[in-house]
Amino acid sequence: MIEGGCHCRAVRYQINGNPITHALCHCTDCRRHAGAPMVAWTMYSADDVKVTKGSLKVYQSSEHGRRHFCESCGTGIFYLNQTVLPGIIDVQSATYDDPNLVPAQAHIQVAERIGWMKTAHALPEFDRYPPMG
Repeated sequence: MIEGGCHCRAVRYQINGNPITHALCHCTDCRRHAGAPMVAWTMYSADDVKVTKGSLKVYQSSEHGRRHFCESCGTGIFYLNQTVLPGIIDVQSATYDDPNLVPAQAHIQVAERIGWMKTAHALPEFDRYPPMG
């Protein structure tokens, strides 16, 4: 079982099932909705995912796409598109209590990737912040 929720903890969910796939999405729609250069999504059977606390607001982000997020803090949690992916729910895996439980398997929608993201793995790394000065 995997548990997770939003930033303010008003919404909590449980997943009881195996992931279908876990992908890092670079599409413009995901980037703009999240305000991030990519969004990590794990795909499950919709029957495997249950909200255990709180309620989600639904935003129609495209003709068939529905993004579910916490109405208090705005954290994006689920994505559904019953036309393209019937019976499937995508869960933003960064909202898991332990995001290391399901390793990412692929980058998707790279045709829309921000150019500098292709080499982001080569940037200097710091445990917290870089030295000042």
